[in-house]
Amino acid sequence: MTTLSQTARTTTPAPATAAETPQRPASRLREHADGMAVASFVLGLLGTLVLNLLLGPCALILGGVALARGTNRRGRALLGIALGAVDLLLLALLTTTDGTVSWHIGG
Repeated sequence: MTTLSQTARTTTPAPATAAETPQRPASRLREHADGMAVASFVLGLLGTLVLNLLLGPCALILGGVALARGTNRRGRALLGIALGAVDLLLLALLTTTDGTVSWHIGG
């Protein structure tokens, strides 16, 4: 008959080596936050040209989430937020002056 200490020794797994340990969730979230910061900047930049009604709020949200998760690319997240706000201001300006929500060239 086996004792409790013998069964405990046989059922505990061996400690994993450094190469086998999975990535920590905090660093994985930070990597995703870095991607969100870049996406916020790109969407904010594209939103100044096309689809500012859709891309502006997306840039604002992604930049805010990236900052909340502690991104290493803080400047890009802040630029994405600023460009998202500019997108919405541009939309308001176009709507009030022209009565349209899109760019057009000419008179």
